[in-house]
Amino acid sequence: MKRVMLVFASPRLPFFALLCSLLMFASCKKDSMTDRTPAAGFMGFNLAIDKPLVGFSLSGNAVSNTGLEFPAYTGNYLPITTGTRELRAYDFNSNSTIATSNETFADSMYYSAFFIGNNGSYRNLVVQDRYEGVTPVTGKSWVRYVNAIPDSSTSTVTVGEATSSAKYGNVSAFEQVNSGNLAVSVKNGSTINASRTIVADENRIYTILLVGLPNQTDTTKNVAIRYIQNGSAAN
Repeated sequence: MKRVMLVFASPRLPFFALLCSLLMFASCKKDSMTDRTPAAGFMGFNLAIDKPLVGFSLSGNAVSNTGLEFPAYTGNYLPITTGTRELRAYDFNSNSTIATSNETFADSMYYSAFFIGNNGSYRNLVVQDRYEGVTPVTGKSWVRYVNAIPDSSTSTVTVGEATSSAKYGNVSAFEQVNSGNLAVSVKNGSTINASRTIVADENRIYTILLVGLPNQTDTTKNVAIRYIQNGSAAN
């Protein structure tokens, strides 16, 4: 079975990932899995700018014992029980529910849960992180993005040489890009206009987070481009 090496990354801002450890659900050979408990990998993000501290629970059990500030994430893939389970995003201070959804988690698969929204309208955006086609290539990196900017317009997202259209809540697939300085921008022609350059290391895997609110005078709430490192491509 093909292996992808997924590293634990620092949850502290800014989003510069640190290589700390490995999580390799998918690396186990079939003949060594007979006695193991089925498990999936779960990574949670708080991308709702007006929710300062958010927790996640699965089937009533807290995923972690700390809340996530905006725009923080769990910092690694956490092992979770497989099957169809209720995912609850809640206010970490009051324990009040903000959003719920029913999600199915398969054995040895990885998932990202993006809590998104603003001003009373929120949801859990859960995707399977598909690493099947992610392989090491000289001079290349792997990148995807999530559009968590709560706006009804369609934005143009540019990552390196690739340009695509993305509505709010869109999560792209992991795509191969040239390693090195990577120009990233998100624009809608009027109220959304942000850009930055990130450094993509060879054979590293990244998620770009498009966050914030359009047309803001408060600079702390402006549309911004963040990123995390998910891990490394491996044979």
